[in-house]
Amino acid sequence: MKRSLVLDVMVRVVFHTALVLAVYLLFAGHNQPGGGFIGGLVAAAAFALRYVSGGVDGVRAAVRVRPWTLLGVGLVLATFTALASVVLGGALLESGKATLHLGPLGSPKVTSALPFDTGVFLIVVGMALMLFEAFGEALQGRRAS
Repeated sequence: MKRSLVLDVMVRVVFHTALVLAVYLLFAGHNQPGGGFIGGLVAAAAFALRYVSGGVDGVRAAVRVRPWTLLGVGLVLATFTALASVVLGGALLESGKATLHLGPLGSPKVTSALPFDTGVFLIVVGMALMLFEAFGEALQGRRAS
């Protein structure tokens, strides 16, 4: 199949920008519900562009980690964060806050929503990458026969 030069150049320009936007959405929304999910969707869309441009090999080149590893780490992180409040005597998924005192660096506030949203982010990206793996294997198998 002939590749499009315009598409390849466009994906190279947009891919990293979309990943930075995805990370921004993850952190900007960590005090509000949905930052991890929407960030994961934007990252998945960036990988979809890579898939359209270079196929499953282009996606594999962009991510060195296997998709099911991302999915598993995200699931463990989200589950651990959700259950940590129960272990500490609170309700399931109850958000906790802490203030870190870092001396001259300031005192940032940290919430338990960020690790939970990070887990959701990894689950969404891992699922999208698993879909691209499945589509890529199916297409490669059909081309071989």
